[in-house]
Amino acid sequence: MTELVILGMLIQGKMSGYDIKKITEQSVGIFYKMSYGSLYPALKRLLESGFVTEEETKDSKNKKVYSITTDGQQHFMKWLSEPLQSNKREYLIKIFFYDYLDEPTKKRNLMTYQQTIARNISQMEVVQSIVSKELEQLEDKDAYYYRVSVMHYGLHFFKMENEWLKKIIEKEEF
Repeated sequence: MTELVILGMLIQGKMSGYDIKKITEQSVGIFYKMSYGSLYPALKRLLESGFVTEEETKDSKNKKVYSITTDGQQHFMKWLSEPLQSNKREYLIKIFFYDYLDEPTKKRNLMTYQQTIARNISQMEVVQSIVSKELEQLEDKDAYYYRVSVMHYGLHFFKMENEWLKKIIEKEEF
């Protein structure tokens, strides 16, 4: 994931490792963390794969500046255009960079993902109904409080996410 975030940042232009980290913290940092310990090894892997180039500046700091290559752009755009998945909130990283993606692909991916969320909501509502009936039969309902609370959290989360997806598909103002 770190490599893909770096490529997405470098689409904006040449940057040093420090700049990549700083911009990542200021933008996607709310849901994605990148340390220097993961950034520089990822930059090295991207260099070795030919997805970025490196040049040393001639200033007093002799810092290195990175640029994305055509292969790196193609690799990033291939990943960006793949369907959204909820694992590790990768989909939030992708959506952050969706301004670079064509409209039909954006809309298709967002609508497909929204359908997945709608199915999750339906399944969770069925489970909630079953659990509520079972809880009525129990003497010690408190023994299941936290498990039930996580179920409610999941349902509320998916409903919120579904509303957010509706807004961004229609490009409503926030």
